[in-house]
Amino acid sequence: MRIEELVQEKLRLFFRDESIIFDKSRFAGGLTNYNYIMDIKGVEYVIRQPGGMTEQIIDRKIERVNNNIASEFGVNSDCVYFDEHSGIKISLYIKNSRNMAQAGPSLPKNLEAVCRLMKKVHSFPKHFLNRFDWQVELSKYERIIQQQRGSFFFDYATLKDQLITFVQKNVKNTILVPCHNDTVPENFIIDDTGRTYLIDWEYSGMNDPCWDVAAYIIESKLSAEAIDYLIQNYFNHPLTPMEELKIKSFMMAQDLLWTVWALIRHYNGEDFLEYCRIRYERFRKNIQAITKSPHYSIASMVMS
Repeated sequence: MRIEELVQEKLRLFFRDESIIFDKSRFAGGLTNYNYIMDIKGVEYVIRQPGGMTEQIIDRKIERVNNNIASEFGVNSDCVYFDEHSGIKISLYIKNSRNMAQAGPSLPKNLEAVCRLMKKVHSFPKHFLNRFDWQVELSKYERIIQQQRGSFFFDYATLKDQLITFVQKNVKNTILVPCHNDTVPENFIIDDTGRTYLIDWEYSGMNDPCWDVAAYIIESKLSAEAIDYLIQNYFNHPLTPMEELKIKSFMMAQDLLWTVWALIRHYNGEDFLEYCRIRYERFRKNIQAITKSPHYSIASMVMS
């Protein structure tokens, strides 16, 4: 059964209405998955259609638990249906909402909202079941590409080894707290009252909080001024040398990890090659620069 047909079947079962047609005309964004807004019986919902190969990339059982924890502590949108076998999810649409990419990811008030939300997540009294370890995830993604008979960039192995060596040498004292691990500005949703939500918990797990901070910086392409403002709001003090090294390491790790993630989608026949190229070229630039000078700035690392 095609995934669109499966989504339609789940909609008909959940809403007990055989006349429902899965309508994909209102696309609500997404990279890992594809989200669509549908009006069903006068209520607007976001319907998640899982993206290609996601059954091999994401553990939906763990996602379901973490998604519920995020809802329990008031940071997530309201999920009404979650199928852990297919990854199909139905959530209430947050009316008159915009994501942070649309609202301005570097505006001071938005940076403050992002920091409040990240700090709330990082201090959840209930822990996630799993640990998100980027090196474990990277190895998993590499195996999938090998199964697809795909290939890597010519200097991939050399640059990956440089990154791992840099991280082993410089990143000590990592701490584990609940983390979202995909804090792109599109996952922060603002409603018309100004309340901010954090959605899409498929990569969530216990991790160092600097991972989430690094992700928002690099995914939002923040300026030096905005980075300083974010750091001041999140940490309430200038970065320690260790915090700075963690953020730099995690920015490079994210570019490498999501490059390989995008390669999986490319070898699955989807249009991800340009996304892949941009991320890998930035990773290459940054690992070469930081190997020469550890004082290479966070702001410089954002630039493609």
